[in-house]
Amino acid sequence: MYGDDDLVKSHKFRADLIGNLILASFAIVLARLWYLQVYQGALFYRVSIDNRLRKEIVKAPRGMVFSRNNQLIVNNIPRFDVVITPQYLQQKKVTLRKLAKILDIPYDYILKELQKKSTQASYRPVIIKKNISQKEVAIIETENSKLPGVSVTTFISRDYLDKKVGAHILGYTREISKSQLPQFRKRDNYDYKIGDYIGQNGLEEELDKLLRGEDGHQFMEVDASGRMKRVLNSNNIFKGIKNLDIRPGNNIRLTIDRDMQLAAYNALEGKVGAAVAVNIHSGEVLAMVSRPSFLPSNFSKGLTPQHWEKLRDDKGKPLLNRTVQGTYAPGSTYKAITAIAALEEGIIDLDTEVKCTGKMRLGSRPYHCWKKWGHGKVNITKAIRESCNIFFYKIGSKIDIDVLSKYARLFGLGSNTGVTLPREKTGLIPSKEWKLMQRGIEWQLGETLSCAIGQSFVSVTPLQLSLVYAAIANGGKLYRPFLVKEVFSNSGKIIEKYDKQLVREVEVSDRTLQLVKEGLYQVVNNPKGTAWWQRGVGLHMAGKTGTSEVIRHSVENKYTKCEEYDYESRHHAVFAAYVPVEDPQIAMSVVVEHGCHGSSGAAPVAREMAKVYMEKYMPKLHEKLKEEDRVVMNKFWAEWKKKKEETNKVNEEVGEDE
Repeated sequence: MYGDDDLVKSHKFRADLIGNLILASFAIVLARLWYLQVYQGALFYRVSIDNRLRKEIVKAPRGMVFSRNNQLIVNNIPRFDVVITPQYLQQKKVTLRKLAKILDIPYDYILKELQKKSTQASYRPVIIKKNISQKEVAIIETENSKLPGVSVTTFISRDYLDKKVGAHILGYTREISKSQLPQFRKRDNYDYKIGDYIGQNGLEEELDKLLRGEDGHQFMEVDASGRMKRVLNSNNIFKGIKNLDIRPGNNIRLTIDRDMQLAAYNALEGKVGAAVAVNIHSGEVLAMVSRPSFLPSNFSKGLTPQHWEKLRDDKGKPLLNRTVQGTYAPGSTYKAITAIAALEEGIIDLDTEVKCTGKMRLGSRPYHCWKKWGHGKVNITKAIRESCNIFFYKIGSKIDIDVLSKYARLFGLGSNTGVTLPREKTGLIPSKEWKLMQRGIEWQLGETLSCAIGQSFVSVTPLQLSLVYAAIANGGKLYRPFLVKEVFSNSGKIIEKYDKQLVREVEVSDRTLQLVKEGLYQVVNNPKGTAWWQRGVGLHMAGKTGTSEVIRHSVENKYTKCEEYDYESRHHAVFAAYVPVEDPQIAMSVVVEHGCHGSSGAAPVAREMAKVYMEKYMPKLHEKLKEEDRVVMNKFWAEWKKKKEETNKVNEEVGEDE
């Protein structure tokens, strides 16, 4: 039996044990609280906040693009995408099947898209379908409670108001691919991520930093299924968490005249080619189109692989900007350069005459004029007016190719113009050194003859050609072409302003330019000129037609009608001009691939651009010239009628005699 003392000792031991256990428990609880609240407090606070909040990137709208007359050309429009955030996805099969039905896409496709992104963090949304319709948006928002983890995001997409018109200079924005990330991160020193869109062609690419702006972000409170409960303002409820406002991109005002642009584009309907118009006193580009074209908005909406392959494999090469990337033999439009070189070097003068019989020989090789029976006696003005090849072959037989190349280069050929467009080509102005290096053989004199009429190795871009004729029109000033007049913020503040930039002043005598200009004037305004029938009304163009051979035809086929050749064998049509002769303001160049004749194939496009310019910017002179043209044409038709009557009378008399 236990005594009282033993009983007390026994209870005291138990009481001490229980007390110690209670103290130990409190100690553990306090330690855990210290661990959670103090030692790891910040971390668990962040985890807690992260579970309640979702950070969403708010894309900055890109700057808008306006024409020189303040007409909106490129705008921003919302695009809706369906995304799944795996972190919040519940009842996976049920949810995905329901979503597949709404979007009318296979269930397996959604699974595949999720699997593609299975290595990324589960809180990052996965795009399932881009550009969903308003109806699909409404259904998903209505069924939101039954689609945990599914949401609709808004994306700012580019809208090109004139669709395909000017697509090559405006360019497009496109999502950065995985392979492009290192390149663009290094180039811009910016941490781009998959899903970011940047300019990847045209002005969108060249001016990307100015147009792009800076993205912001906002926090929103979500429930356990990831559904948004409310958007949070920056306040003290969640310490250290702040929304970041976006900074919209800057806007740009182009030098492009939208009406001239549309006129050029429409005039090239059904053709493959390019047209350019520049201000001869500044180098401002007023119109610049290339056809066939493409819809740049398709890139910013998210180009499908099938659409990309279709564009890439299209024989018409719609992605090629022919104005600066297409290089063509300039044909007879190059004769203006040859004439300037020959006059300046004293090889010919106003009194130099050549008898064109339609053919000449250099060694054993015959060289033909385009006119089979020849032009008769020809001086420099007539040679330009009627595009006599023999006259320029004769020059070619006397001029050194390096001298001819020197003048071509002085007018900017053979090098980049410096226009703000990517991947501009230089074309080619050959020299003896070039041929020796490239071909390993000496230059041949016969090649100079071909170069003298803009064939052989000579190649230029339409933009370069327009600048040559601008320099001829303005007395020898070669300007750097530019497409952007100014960059301005949404408040209207001018960020950057661009002005004319003189590249060089070509030293050519006034007498030389006067003779060449007279020839160019007669091309369009003399009934014997090669572009007489494309002169238009009230324009007073001066210019030069060109026919650029794409293959060498045999002597037997040389005078076959161009339209009877296979399409790929037909000549390119070229035309370069300036307008108006009385007070030149703009220069133009047009190339139509396989268009056969500079006069009928290319000149009508330039005429349409000139017409818009004259009506819009020089209406009084346009009306005056129209009246003069009516007089000229009335006189022309009166003389034609008189000659016809005289011919008929002679024929009748001959018939009576017989």
